[in-house]
Amino acid sequence: MKKIVTSLLIAVTTLSLAACGTNNKEETTSTTSAAKVTGKTINMGILPAESAIPIILAQEKGFFKEAGTDVAIKSFASPNDRNVAVQSKQLDGTISDVMTEATFKKNGIDMKITSGILEDFKVLASPQSGITEMKGLANKKVTLVPNFILEYIMDDFAKKDDFTYEVVNIPSFSARSEALLNGQVDGAVYTEPQASMLAKQGAKILGSSKEAGINGGTLQFTDEILKERPQDITAFYQGYNEAIDYMNQHKASEYADILTKYQFPEAMSTYLDTQQKDYPHAQKVAQDQFDAIIKWAKNKKQIDEDYAYADLTDFSHLTK
Repeated sequence: MKKIVTSLLIAVTTLSLAACGTNNKEETTSTTSAAKVTGKTINMGILPAESAIPIILAQEKGFFKEAGTDVAIKSFASPNDRNVAVQSKQLDGTISDVMTEATFKKNGIDMKITSGILEDFKVLASPQSGITEMKGLANKKVTLVPNFILEYIMDDFAKKDDFTYEVVNIPSFSARSEALLNGQVDGAVYTEPQASMLAKQGAKILGSSKEAGINGGTLQFTDEILKERPQDITAFYQGYNEAIDYMNQHKASEYADILTKYQFPEAMSTYLDTQQKDYPHAQKVAQDQFDAIIKWAKNKKQIDEDYAYADLTDFSHLTK
């Protein structure tokens, strides 16, 4: 009986050691198989708006570097300039929107949406118009950039209030602002900080995309970098979310010098410091929002087919 017990103890001990060895081996294999961040540069395109701030802070405060990646920020004055850079393969990723991604796909440019962005677009009325509510823009002239998120937002508001309006396409930001403030157009759509600047000069804010729950802006990366360097994109989002935490923990006045370096006006800091809620970490673009924008883009004849959510998105790099 004693020998049997001893044998059982030896057997149990052997199995336990074997199990530990297996677990250690699995852990080692798992650790070594995880690809390391390459440290190669990610060329990132931004526009002069709220959406760029987490990327700028992650760069300037060293959060990208801490995550092991390197990001080169390339600033563009307009969506059209950014699109030219994408088409000429100067960028690995960029701030964009759902309809632009669909248009890229139509034109053979392979990118995927990897998250939404921070954004708040405002619909404004001219100081001379006397308009104080959204439906006051019925049959009026509204200046915006056609075929991008600005037009989608204006169309969404118009649909809800059941009116139509006339699009006035003025390519230059300064010329559009002048037209609004001088009463040459009745309304306009701008993101921040431009919206707050115009409101200070007498324009009337009629609506906010953030308050209306319209979220069509995106960050997107080329299929090439997502396939060849997925770990770098994960590291990018680690740095991005560190920057979001920093924004939530500090007043904008504490990093106003950084914003000034990137040509943001003082109005940007003022706007940021008036926000009541914390900014969220990078999030998915909701499928219902995606589908609505794809339908809109097809109706506008920007695209020829209804692109599927799974075909144009990849949210696997978002850190929890």
